[in-house]
Amino acid sequence: MTTDQQDTDTAALDTDVLVVGAGPTGLMLAAELRLGGAEVVVVDQRPGPTTESRASTLHARTMEILDSRGLLDGLGTPPCEPRGHFGGVPLDLTLPGPYPGQWKVAQTRTEELLERRAADLGADLWRRHQLLSLTVRDGADGAPEGVEAETIGPYGPVRVRARYLVGCDGEDSTVRRLVRAPFPGQDARRELLRADVSGVSVADRRFQRLRHGLAIAATRDGVTRVMVHEFGRPVTERGGGEPDFAEVTDVWKRVTGEDISHGIPLWVNAFGDANRQLARYRHGRVLFAGDAAHRQMPSGGQALNLGVQDAFNLGWKLAAVVRGSAPEGLLDTYDTERHTVGRQVLANIRAQVELLLGGPEVEPTRALLTELLAVDGVRRHLAGMISGLGIRYDVGGGAADPDAPADEGEPGGRGAGAAAVPGDVPHSGDPAGLHPLLGRRLPDAWLEPVAGGGRRRTTELLRTGRGLLLSLAGNRAGARAGTDALRAALAPWADRVEFVAGPPEAGGPLPAGQALLVRPDGHVAWAGPRPDGLSGALTRWFGFPAAGD
Repeated sequence: MTTDQQDTDTAALDTDVLVVGAGPTGLMLAAELRLGGAEVVVVDQRPGPTTESRASTLHARTMEILDSRGLLDGLGTPPCEPRGHFGGVPLDLTLPGPYPGQWKVAQTRTEELLERRAADLGADLWRRHQLLSLTVRDGADGAPEGVEAETIGPYGPVRVRARYLVGCDGEDSTVRRLVRAPFPGQDARRELLRADVSGVSVADRRFQRLRHGLAIAATRDGVTRVMVHEFGRPVTERGGGEPDFAEVTDVWKRVTGEDISHGIPLWVNAFGDANRQLARYRHGRVLFAGDAAHRQMPSGGQALNLGVQDAFNLGWKLAAVVRGSAPEGLLDTYDTERHTVGRQVLANIRAQVELLLGGPEVEPTRALLTELLAVDGVRRHLAGMISGLGIRYDVGGGAADPDAPADEGEPGGRGAGAAAVPGDVPHSGDPAGLHPLLGRRLPDAWLEPVAGGGRRRTTELLRTGRGLLLSLAGNRAGARAGTDALRAALAPWADRVEFVAGPPEAGGPLPAGQALLVRPDGHVAWAGPRPDGLSGALTRWFGFPAAGD
């Protein structure tokens, strides 16, 4: 990163990637970019981290992501709730994995953790800097390709020149407006009012449906969070501002009959059921992640988790492109993978909103869903969707599992990008005999000691942020020859992908005798017992071999 003074009024700064927005999504992205070797500047118009813990849930996949970077110790021991909900209907979220259920972590704590991580890795964070304009340079005038952004900060204007820009600036994204990116969907028709209040004593309510509306209340550390919706009440126009506390107390009293007007509001807001998604997450050298890419009601705590997982998918890819070790086309896989996941999440949120905010007319549907959730396959499917554990990316084939049964029930065409499927290890319906782990996250598991070493945990092997070729052949006859063949196939990519060999713990989720190519985000990109097709997968995900190989 370099700086210069263009004139007496405007400072200029060069970097690889400019990230706009320092919420959880932007901070996770900045950390992943630095881990991958890219220079990054983050600008945010706020004077400091949020003081409002609007999001308070980390789902199982996000917990695994934080663990794969060694960050969980920074959260201490947050409370875990195995039960979540789908549209207010209780849902058991437990699935195989190290972090079943949902974990209650204040957004302030999440941001603090990710900001420290990004700073420790060398990201530059510029607070109180507002984005004013941006220009994409295509190189036609002889200037370097990239993005030029004008910001205004406490010491005046700053011009930032970057090779790429990523908008992580929330649902009212300035980047999205400046790019004029199509953002189809629907505006809010209904809303929940929400406030954190001290000095009140009300009973905890878990999605209590009353005659006139929905009421939710939970008290933690002396602060009561209340949320309320009055059936049939449309969205209130407030000119872009938040509701005042009197509006919340009036609606709460009409719905519950209780008076909480004597309480002290810590913060108040409203969130509606708007449901929009960018047509594309990539616009050349401008990309989007988090709420800048998709707008939804945060039902089931999915919004923050969706954004963090967007960033985790994008960070290693963008870093590889700016380092020159991967072609620019790798960024298109971010768009196809995460746009598909986002579309699926927004669809499940639309369904949840109808169940949650609908009046008496939705009671038969709620009753039917309650019955269906007693079927474990239904429960696992919805739990995999909410938790993020069911994501399976379309990684373009890979070695087939020779022992996989024929497709018996799940339709083949999952669509480009990703699909949510239930559980940790897939069922027999994997299409076209593909390896059951292909495209899914690497299971958390132990490898047995080899050559006098200790046991190793797969999640900890991901902490370098590099790719991983995992040989699970063990000590069986012929294993050494197979391991040597895999190591030789990997050699041209050894600067980007680590090689680890060891038999999996018996009875665990990893297939003995197989090999797995794992991307830096923990998803399996190739799998099989022999190196057939491995070079193609390495080229697709990690770029061309190093010069001279």
